[in-house]
Order: sequence, then C-alpha cells, then structure tokens
Amino acid sequence: FQTQRLFPDLVSGLCALCAGMAFRRAAGVVFGLAGGSAVLVWAEWRGSVGEDRGQSWRRSAPITAALTALHAAQPPAGFSGYSQSSGWDSNWDKRDPSLMVNPRKKESSGEGNSSEPENTKPRATRHILLIRHSQYNMNGNGDRERTLTPLGREQAELLGQRLASLGLKYDVMVHSTMARATETASILSKHLPGVELVSCDLLREGAPIEPVPNVTHWKPEAVQYHEDSARIEAAFRRYIHRADPKQKEDSYEIIVCHANVIRYFVCRALQFPPEGWLRMGLNNGSITWLTIRPSGRVALRALGDSGFMPPDKLTRS
Repeated sequence: FQTQRLFPDLVSGLCALCAGMAFRRAAGVVFGLAGGSAVLVWAEWRGSVGEDRGQSWRRSAPITAALTALHAAQPPAGFSGYSQSSGWDSNWDKRDPSLMVNPRKKESSGEGNSSEPENTKPRATRHILLIRHSQYNMNGNGDRERTLTPLGREQAELLGQRLASLGLKYDVMVHSTMARATETASILSKHLPGVELVSCDLLREGAPIEPVPNVTHWKPEAVQYHEDSARIEAAFRRYIHRADPKQKEDSYEIIVCHANVIRYFVCRALQFPPEGWLRMGLNNGSITWLTIRPSGRVALRALGDSGFMPPDKLTRS
C-alpha cells in the first residue's frame, strides 16, 4: 500500500485513532496525500454519553499520535518541490496576435515560424474609464422611478467637469440602459460635446458571481446569479480587451454603469479571483481607469477615484 509505505507513522496513528473511537454511527475518515502533505477530515464524531472520564486517555493518545504524524508529514520550510508560475494568461482576451494567425496561411506565405505579420500586431493602447452612476432614488418603484437625486445630479456635474479637465480625446461613451446610468451619461455628455453616446443592455446592474466571503446584507437568489453572470461576463468580453490591429492611435472610452459590474470587470481584467469583487467599494460618480496595452498587459490606474468632489458630496448608496 503506497500510503502505508510512505507514511507508516500516519497510517499507524490513524488506525489507532479509529480503534479507540466510540461511535454511535460510523465516522468517515478521508485522507489525501499531495506533495508530502496530508489532510485528515473527520466526517462525524459521536462519543458515548456518560463515558468514564478515566477512559479519555484512550482517545487522546491515538489522536496525539495521528496529529504528530500529520505534522511530521508537512513539507519543510523552504521546500521548493513545486514549480511556481506567474499565473498571468497573456491570451486572456483571445486576441494574442501570435495565436490568431492561421498556421496554414503562414506556411503558404513562406513565413514559417517567423513573427506574426505586421498587420496583425496591435499597436494602440486602450484606456477605459469605468464610471459609476451618481446617487439615485433607491425608494423608486421600479427602474423608471429610480432617477438621480438632486445631489446625484450635482455629482454628475462635478464628474463631467473632471472628465473635461483631463483634456483627453474621448472616442465614445457607452452607458447602461438603467435610468440612473442613462441620466448620469446624459449630464456628462453636456461637458463632453461631440462624444458619441451609445446605450447597452449588457451593462445593467446585476449579480455577477457569488462573492467570497459571503455577506449577510445582500443575498440574491441562485437564479439571479445564473441569469446575470452570463450577461455581465458577455459585457466584459465585449468591452474589455486589447485594441484591434486596425486601431492606429490610443483610445479613451467611457463606460457609465454600476458598482457590481465595474468591480467584476476589474477582477477579471487583472486576473484576480472574480469572487472577490465585493471586497471593493466605489463611491457614486467615481472613476475607475483601466489601461490595456497592445501586448495584453493590463494596469489599473485608478479605482473609484472621487477626490475631485468635496467631502460633503461623497456618497456610496
């Protein structure tokens, strides 16, 4: 038996442990070995009621032996038996030019294994400014009544002034079709004349993925995760990617949407565990800035920036 040969003390301890246990129902013992470590899971422990305290040593002795064996099975400090990788997927958006060229076409053109053709290499950097909508009336009956509050409209004006003051040439402003995002985008457009305004249902608020750790104040039904996650992931794939090879100049694009969507986008773009999206907080009218290089590298230049607003104008609801 491979486990017994490698870890005799562990097996002996576990056998002694099982032999010394008093159960009303059988206890399941599962152990796994990986890289010199062991994990012991006890499914259920049911001791005899009224057991003589003088017999407790019969339990403690095998337990101590098993735990000692488990400790001895741990890898030593500085153990380097595992290969560590960067964990970065350079083709995360499925647009790596070296992987998009048809091998048959390369062979027929005589390029062989040379670098990809020049016309397939992205050269521009995409700057994506993710804007959370301003404060809105949370007591409205349905989305149509959940419009911006007076403070929310003031926040949007301050945000519009901030975006204009950056002196950037914005290519497009895409916004969620929900009322609060649409109204925010409308106010921003007054400060950014000439910028194309586009609406998109994919950017609507929702539950992107069940957060870890769980929270008690927000628990959507499982069906909501099922419906929203695919839509929000589709929005990520549509808007968050490296530039097309045909794009010659850097671009600056504004996306006005919602906190859950933005936080999920950030986790996905940085290749962080997406389940951690709820660990971040965003103020209303804040700016989150993602930069995507031609190589596919992603940088987060700003997360929830709202420092351009006076403290008494900041809200998060």
